[in-house]
Amino acid sequence: MIRIGILGDIGSGKSFVAKNFGYPVFNADYEVLKLYQKNRNVYKKLKKILPEYIYEFPINKIQLSNAILANNSNLKKIITIVHKEIRKKLKFFLNKNKNKKFVILDIPLLLENKLNKKKDILVFVESRKKDILKNLKKRKNFNLLLINKFKKIQLSLAYKKKESKFIITNKFTKNSVKNEIINIIKVIKNERSRS
Repeated sequence: MIRIGILGDIGSGKSFVAKNFGYPVFNADYEVLKLYQKNRNVYKKLKKILPEYIYEFPINKIQLSNAILANNSNLKKIITIVHKEIRKKLKFFLNKNKNKKFVILDIPLLLENKLNKKKDILVFVESRKKDILKNLKKRKNFNLLLINKFKKIQLSLAYKKKESKFIITNKFTKNSVKNEIINIIKVIKNERSRS
């Protein structure tokens, strides 16, 4: 199984690119959302450390947003609890897909939380700033302050780009990424067949 990690800015279209690979995708954002909606243990842990913000189950984004915006350390507290659960979900996903040729890791904090392996193939998704902002504004709970808080805990885009073997330019159309993905898969297969 070859692991492909998708990196890029918030709103650059990482999930869109990940889906277009056509292989099993571990989407950490989706898994986190499921935790907030269905996992009572996560709720109890978050309520214990943030009782003034987390007070009803399922946890909604407004509760979380208020906690994060109120205090810089709250984001780290939330990540600490959620990260343990995401590691378990990732392990299950990898075991379930161990016989697949490729798996795609759509994990925003892949490098930051050291979820990547040395042999992972990293793909950086590059998008124009104005396209990213346009994409972000489509999100239901768009909040620039919140996005900036998340950016502060992430490694620099320059570092992520430098660590990546491939760069995909996302113009937010299926065709704009499909050909680049086909080329990436060809290169990976050729390299693996030679080694």
